[in-house]
This record gives sequence, C-alpha cells and structure tokens, in this order.
Amino acid sequence: MPLDTAIRDALHASTTATLTTVLLKKGVRRAWMRGPQARFNAHERIVGEAFTLRFVPAREDLATPESWSSPRSTRGAIEDMPEGVICVADALGLQEAGIFGDILCARMKKRGVAGLVTDGPVRDGAGVRDTGLPVWCSGVAAPASVAGLTFVGWQEPIGCGGVAIFPGDVIVADGDGAVVIPQAMVEAVALAALDQERLEAWIMREVDRGVPLPGLYPPNAETKARFERESGGG
Repeated sequence: MPLDTAIRDALHASTTATLTTVLLKKGVRRAWMRGPQARFNAHERIVGEAFTLRFVPAREDLATPESWSSPRSTRGAIEDMPEGVICVADALGLQEAGIFGDILCARMKKRGVAGLVTDGPVRDGAGVRDTGLPVWCSGVAAPASVAGLTFVGWQEPIGCGGVAIFPGDVIVADGDGAVVIPQAMVEAVALAALDQERLEAWIMREVDRGVPLPGLYPPNAETKARFERESGGG
C-alpha cells in the first residue's frame, strides 16, 4: 500500500533528529545509518518506502562487467522500482567502488524514484549531480561496483550503515543523514514526531525569551501544562 498522504506529510515536517529521539523512546536505538550523507541534490527532506538492494564482497567469477547484462543486476532492479520509493543499497560500507554512476541515477530519476541512500560511494559525481536525483552516500569513487562488490538481489532484508532495513520500511533523509522507521511503527512515529516538533518549536521560543532549561527541556508537568494552554491543546 502507498504511504498515506497525511503520514507522509507528518514525516516530511519532522527532522531526522526528532525521529531518532521518538524511535529511541519506543525502544529502537539503531535507526540512523552510518555512512550516508546528503551529497547530491539533497537540499530537501525526502520520505519514501525502502526499496532495498544487496551487495556482497566481490567474487571474481561473478563480479564482472558482463554481469551488468544479467536479468539479476542493478539494471534489472532499477526497472522494478515503483515511483516514489527510496532506493537503499547495502554496499557493506566499502569505499573503493561506486555502486551507481550518472546513467543509472538518471534512469532512477526518470522512473520517479525519490532518492538513493547508500553506505558506499557513487561514481561520476558531476554527472550524478546533473541528474537531479537526491543522493545520500559516503562520497565518490571512480572504480565501478564490480571492482569491490557483487550484486546479488533486491527487495530483501539488508543492513545499511549498521541498520537493519526491510522492504516496506519507511526512510526519511535530510541534512543530518538517513533514518529508517520500521513499517509497523510508521503511523505512531509520524504522529509522535509531529507533536515533538510542535513542542520543541514552543520550547525554542521560550529559550529565546530567556527561560532557563531546568524544567523546560525536558519539560516537567508544569511546563507541559503551560504548553498545552498556550498552544490551544488544553
């Protein structure tokens, strides 16, 4: 099922910093991916369901330029990506090979993919920027993926940046990086994050007024009650 519009809007209004805090309160400590950084066309927050790609270490008989023509290739995976998904690629954190270049990113953009998140680098950096595809990655590298990785499949559980990601989980990425929200928790997290954003905006105004932090952040019962009154919530 496509992500509900109201839930998508709530997540789009929530920073990844807020989302990690909400997830922490719900018992999920590993949600922020190490490695992916806002690198290309990543000026705005993106939200979408995870479409996963999995690589394993290169094996010489399989990781070859000829493998790119196989039906089970990154090319085949891209043609299977629905509009609006965020491609999340497990590159094992390897920094010696770029998993995608400008042509593959251009095709993803043409198919309406919302963005690419990976714990490895991409190649053809200038060309990737020109495609307009939002990319969170660890950097750039000239060698092709087969120089260090073997592509093995898509839409299966992966690990990216030390975080477990399952197809259908929801990804939110912004200037602070990329966060995964377990599929079963998306609605609850989105609503809690929106409430947290409203509270913190109010707290920032209080800080600007010179209110001391003890009892304000985190808010005690008195502060919460005052927030409810002043924000129209009570």
